[in-house]
Amino acid sequence: EEEEEEEEEEEEEEGSVYTPLEQQVIQLKQQHQDALLAVECGYKYRFFGEDAEIAAKELNIFCHLDHNFMTCSIPTHRLFVHVRRLVSHGHKVGVVKQTETSAIKASGTNRNALFTRQLSALYTKSTLVGEDVNPVCRLRDVEEGACGDLVSDPPDSFLLCISENWDKLKKQLTVGLVAVQPSTGDVLLDCFPDGPSRSEVEGRVLKINPVEILVPSDLSEQTQKLLQSIANASAQADDRVRVEKRDSALFEFASAMSTVTEFYCHAQEKGSHSLSSVASLESPVICCLGPLIQYLQEFNLERVLRSESSFRRLSCASEGMILSAATLRNLEILNNQTDGGVKGSLLWVLDHTRTPFGRRLMRKWVSQPLTDQQSISERQDAVQEILESDSLTLNSIRSLLSHLPDLERGICCIYHKKSSTQEFYLISSSLSRLGLELQALLPAIQSQISSSLLRDLSLDTADLLAPAHSFLKVLNETAAKSGNKTELFSDLSGFPVLQERREQIQTVVNEIQDHRKEVRLMLKAPALDYTAVSGQEVPCVYVTKAVSRYHTPFLVGRYKKLLQLREQLLLDSQTEWTNFLEYGFGEHYHTMKRAISHLATMDCLFSLAEVAKQGDYCRPEVLGSQRQIMIRDGRHPAIDLLMGEHNQYVPNLTELQGDGRRTMIITGPNMGGKSSYIRQVALICVMAQMGSYVPASETRLGTLDGIYTRMGASDNIYKGRSTFMEELSEASEIISYATERSLVILDELGRGTSTHDGIAIAYATLEYFIRDVKALTLFVTHYPPLCELERVYPEHVSNYHMAFLLNEPDVTTDTDG
Repeated sequence: EEEEEEEEEEEEEEGSVYTPLEQQVIQLKQQHQDALLAVECGYKYRFFGEDAEIAAKELNIFCHLDHNFMTCSIPTHRLFVHVRRLVSHGHKVGVVKQTETSAIKASGTNRNALFTRQLSALYTKSTLVGEDVNPVCRLRDVEEGACGDLVSDPPDSFLLCISENWDKLKKQLTVGLVAVQPSTGDVLLDCFPDGPSRSEVEGRVLKINPVEILVPSDLSEQTQKLLQSIANASAQADDRVRVEKRDSALFEFASAMSTVTEFYCHAQEKGSHSLSSVASLESPVICCLGPLIQYLQEFNLERVLRSESSFRRLSCASEGMILSAATLRNLEILNNQTDGGVKGSLLWVLDHTRTPFGRRLMRKWVSQPLTDQQSISERQDAVQEILESDSLTLNSIRSLLSHLPDLERGICCIYHKKSSTQEFYLISSSLSRLGLELQALLPAIQSQISSSLLRDLSLDTADLLAPAHSFLKVLNETAAKSGNKTELFSDLSGFPVLQERREQIQTVVNEIQDHRKEVRLMLKAPALDYTAVSGQEVPCVYVTKAVSRYHTPFLVGRYKKLLQLREQLLLDSQTEWTNFLEYGFGEHYHTMKRAISHLATMDCLFSLAEVAKQGDYCRPEVLGSQRQIMIRDGRHPAIDLLMGEHNQYVPNLTELQGDGRRTMIITGPNMGGKSSYIRQVALICVMAQMGSYVPASETRLGTLDGIYTRMGASDNIYKGRSTFMEELSEASEIISYATERSLVILDELGRGTSTHDGIAIAYATLEYFIRDVKALTLFVTHYPPLCELERVYPEHVSNYHMAFLLNEPDVTTDTDG
């Protein structure tokens, strides 16, 4: 019927240039001008006009003129592949579905009119949540490449919203920031002053790593340039950040506040924010939250903003060590500086996690090391126990983490009420199995595991997962796995609407069966039977041996009724399914999220233990109040791994004392390893404060409040800043932020200008650090006059020279360089 209907649609009305379908598309397009629309037409999705030309180019499919518009089409069952591909290239894609079904339409008054169609979902890089785009690929399918042409999810898919507020009197810019990951429900808030170089914004953008950024149309030029340079840093188009500009009026406090008030005053759900708690947030944060709520409502993903448990502050000095944007880049914490990939970074060294949610947490751990001594030693105790224990229980827990689907994204998709029955079944059965297996291990955990962190995590998770067993009891497994919503609920006593619809269908089926008996008697043809035509289960015709067909008027009427009831049952089942997701699962969402976050923590601890074991690392001693760094036989974690078995990296000793010699001035030839050495010291400190073991034979350090670096002669053409300016602004920021509990690393300061000026700047800056800031400092330089400072401040400064040995096979003596 749908195919016939399509042909009817294409017939042009008299006096109209456009076909009815084209008119419908034009109307839809006017409402959603910035989206590529995929329009359901029978068994395919079609793009029209300019959308078709863009889609054909991106998807590499054929595009042709049909009536008035260019058009191209994709089969319905491949929608998810193509939507993801278009979205990965930065497009916003709208899926338009037929909202009527054929049998019910045929019985209605508008049976000759066009099928009604509505936008059912919108997708962008940060909003890929729902049945259209989440086909349930089992993990082994992914590993075997069965989903080979599927654009996979990036590990993080944050949507970041930025607001700016300029105070004319104080001449001060305050930036508000809210980042939300609709696929996992994480929400980050922040509010901070920033200078013209926007280094504070940059540091946060690098940590959050958003795939999409929402900004006001009147964003300042400096911020725009910064975002531009971050977007252009990626070599591949599908890795670029998507920037969505919105009317700046939405970002004004009054407008944002009214959106926020309206949104939170209806929050009735357990575990959701009260209006008063949200209204007390800083005004720049409200100015982001307003536009964000409106944007997410277009995608039906606003529900995560209600959840109380998901709001986190991004930068609290009390919460962790400060790693500035320059430090994240220079130390290659999250990405390497060669091609922006993960290989060679600290994250690459430490990430042996087995789950997608563990991988996301490891990224947070690496970019936000701890400063609280107790938390650090709890993680170290856990890592130590995993390394040294003979207990099989730990192995059992770790093996539970293998081959799990992305539970965090899964429960969030269910929470948005966008989950398919297959996905729901896969996620629920995984949660239920985990719960039962952990429950069975409880006695062993209590008797064999001594690390309080590991014990608490595993015991708590078993309790939190208990409700998962009940989700499965309601469902019929076969129907859930095949996506058959009409047979989905195994016990209909809780679903009176479905029960009644089933009874009506049964009545009609019985009438049709009785009618067959009558006709057999009347025609004296006992073999006479119904046949299935075009795959329909219950037929509309009789067939005799001579294959003649007969319809009786009674049968035609009953059959139509049966089709209508079946379609109605499908619609009712869909409604009940959505209600089940809302109420049956909704209240358990927060509990499940906590359990999954515990599993992620365990995954990260196992990962750190594996790295420590493979790299022959030691447990560092992290002391609270002392200002010192002592590293014996320190190695660079990434170079160590990249070089493999060759042992070419010579271990180094480092000793810095806050009250004694706290400054090292390092000279030596180019390519002599100075930069690798200073990076190594900083990376070992980051690892130690993450709770990880470190590549050394012995390490002792006082907790650092931050690591600040200025390295290499890099300029920033995108931001319109020369090497010299970049160098000075980074150095001045370090001077204003660093304390005596910080580690400061300055490499080749003063290279961006002439020699005499360079020496003067480098000397004055270093002297200020020694005398006033009193931070632990590593200073690499090519300027010999700086070594004079050892004479001026003998108790605080020592000079070091980096030499290297060159081993050449045909030369018997080592030459000292």
